[in-house]
Amino acid sequence: MATIKRRVVLFADLRGSTALYETLGNAQATTLVTRSITALARRVPAVGGQLVKTLGDGLMAVFPTVRSAVMAAIEMHETLSQDSAWAPTGHSQGADPAARLQLQVAVASGEVVEVGGDCFGDAVNVAARLLDHAGDNETLITREVYDELPWEARTRLRHLDKVHLRGRVEPVDVYLLAGRDADTASTQLESRMGINEPGGLRLGWNGNAQAFERSQLPLILGRSTTCSFRIDDARVSRAHARIDLMGGSLQLTDLSINGTFVRFAGDEGVISLRRAACTLHGTGALGLGGPPTNPKTPILTFTVLQTGG
Repeated sequence: MATIKRRVVLFADLRGSTALYETLGNAQATTLVTRSITALARRVPAVGGQLVKTLGDGLMAVFPTVRSAVMAAIEMHETLSQDSAWAPTGHSQGADPAARLQLQVAVASGEVVEVGGDCFGDAVNVAARLLDHAGDNETLITREVYDELPWEARTRLRHLDKVHLRGRVEPVDVYLLAGRDADTASTQLESRMGINEPGGLRLGWNGNAQAFERSQLPLILGRSTTCSFRIDDARVSRAHARIDLMGGSLQLTDLSINGTFVRFAGDEGVISLRRAACTLHGTGALGLGGPPTNPKTPILTFTVLQTGG
């Protein structure tokens, strides 16, 4: 029998498991991923939630309150950071492949239909699709979840922007709950007077150059006309990457299918981001959908502007 209830829906996903299978082999990687998901799933009933199902390298859960759902997300991130607790046999802690597993979480609230132990409805769809926009070790929540949180919990959240989710006409207002390390770094930086924080960012592509002040962040780069900086190229995702001011530095997060690639000026190496993030500094080039060494790749130039610059 179907019942309709108001629930807070949480989706969590481990990324980086594919590389584990290539590095460790099927048996050991499966053991590691399964053990990791089991450890994360234990955090659900610990705060009053209900585990709906596991999804290979992810899980879905529902909660009676937004506070319990956000608490579960925080504890999941903390659990995964203690990777030595389930290090695979034969690997030292320093070379532990579990460190390559990254956790993304998305939380939405609303009415859900419960049938046969599973849940359906708009809140489920929003949380599942919002997960695609989360970066490494990030939790994204909707405005409805944010509005129900107590003030002290809101201080750990940062407003991003309205995000267009697949299959929805109206965009969703999204907030970011950064990891504890990012939060601590931000607090430390704010207490240091006179630190050289970035004043903004200059981007260039195909003859179009545009400067953004830090007050205009975050930026969404992509093919959609709603993006902060549009790259009209078929190889670029509609929302390809996001640039935030995090902990006193500019953080680039890949949101795409084909990846974002970074090469800093004076460095021949290329950083490959696939649903991952890195800090931008100085000047360099961004390849959207391919490395900047490939002449067919849409390449953006970037310059991090200093305060007052």
